[in-house]
Amino acid sequence: MKKKVVSVMLCVAMTAALMAGCGSSSTETTSEDTSAATEETEDTAAETEDAAEETADTAEADTEESAGGTLVMGTNAEFPPYEYYEGQEVVGIDAEMAAAVAEKLGMDLKIEDMAFDSLIPALSSGKVDIVAAGMTVTEDRLASVNFSDTYATGIQAIIVPEDSEITSADDLAGKTIGVQQGTTGDLYASDVEGATIERYAKGMEAVQSLSQGKIDAVIIDNEPANVFVSEVAGLKILDEAFATEDYAIAVAKDNEELLDQINTALAELKEDGTLQAIVDKYITAE
Repeated sequence: MKKKVVSVMLCVAMTAALMAGCGSSSTETTSEDTSAATEETEDTAAETEDAAEETADTAEADTEESAGGTLVMGTNAEFPPYEYYEGQEVVGIDAEMAAAVAEKLGMDLKIEDMAFDSLIPALSSGKVDIVAAGMTVTEDRLASVNFSDTYATGIQAIIVPEDSEITSADDLAGKTIGVQQGTTGDLYASDVEGATIERYAKGMEAVQSLSQGKIDAVIIDNEPANVFVSEVAGLKILDEAFATEDYAIAVAKDNEELLDQINTALAELKEDGTLQAIVDKYITAE
């Protein structure tokens, strides 16, 4: 009887021990699982926070870009005082005027210098946003682009040697005339009866040919004409202008919104005197 009691007690003790052992293992496993789950939750929360910050940064950058951005201006920097190089920088009336317009639009200005006859194709293809290059409004150009309100008035001048027999536009008939290719001077010279037209990539190249006696006259805008004549001896500008024209900013045909914004900016720049101050900086009244 005593042995049976002892056996029963031993069994009970072993059973209790086994149960206690099982309970400890379960508790440890649950604790480990809970800790791992907590770490995973924390990692997920951190990743979510990082993603949220990245999304916020991207949204902020997109907002800044849509609110500002860069206005790309195409020009031909061979046309002082409207656009020319000073060191490595393109300066002049058009450069400063476009920068003032860009500021009104909350944008930065970037200038792309290229051949004059490449400007409208670059605008139409979207390589540039605007063209500001002492460009005259003509019916032919209006077929390809839109123009802003006028910001300056230009004169097509005639440059000849000081001892030339040419005294007026009528005397150009049958002569050899130098022009910068693609400019309005080029267009106008083509209408001169019997004239031979020599086209140059740069206005100064035409003036140099004139000084060397290779051509009889040059038709070019008055302001660069003044600069060229001051730099090349033996030349003069005729008192009689060949033509008078309006300069404006060219914009792509399908960009009416930008055109409206530019016209608004130009009106404000005219009203507050900024535009006239820019012109006066480069063109001194005689």
